[in-house]
Amino acid sequence: MDSMELAKVIDHTILSPDCRLSDVERVCKEADENKFASVCVPPYFVKDAARLLVNSLVKVGTVVGFPMGYSATPAKVEEVKRAIDDGAEELDIVINHCAVKNGNWAYVKNDIVSFTTAAHLRGKKVKCVLETSMLTEDELESLCEICIDNGVDYVSTSTTSKNPSLKTVKQLKALLENNVKIKTIGIVSPQKAQEFLEAGASRIGSTKSLQLLEK
Repeated sequence: MDSMELAKVIDHTILSPDCRLSDVERVCKEADENKFASVCVPPYFVKDAARLLVNSLVKVGTVVGFPMGYSATPAKVEEVKRAIDDGAEELDIVINHCAVKNGNWAYVKNDIVSFTTAAHLRGKKVKCVLETSMLTEDELESLCEICIDNGVDYVSTSTTSKNPSLKTVKQLKALLENNVKIKTIGIVSPQKAQEFLEAGASRIGSTKSLQLLEK
């Protein structure tokens, strides 16, 4: 895959808690120049990103329930609505791992159904964020089933992993088949990007996007 094709599957990301408008402006400019799939910015900056990319094919993305995922379901739904009102087209939404670890699958399902429905009613994409390194195989399988059954667009491997597992992506691909796409993060080289895409990933979220395009 050449750099132009690779750029089309990258979510150019800036989510540091101390980022400034100038950082968001830079990221949006880089995304537009390189024709990345999207930018992923903090909710606070969604309006700015939407304004900066108004004439661009680059989509505006943001996070919900980030990074822990254990905010109440109604709060996540309101975050989704506000983000969409501000101009977000894609939403990376963190599941409630506390509920998963306590075996409260009714809560987990309702959480995912609620925020997915809120986004889909407005025609927006949902990337359901799992912390796959925290999950047992049974938990991962159950979450994938819920995501398939309820039309989640993407499953994302984590929020913060700096060493994503190729094995995990292959496992997700086997569980999700072609029903739900896969997003992975933390890739830092074009060679690794190629490996993860071949393993089944469809999107790569990265703060090192320009580095991924280097030959």
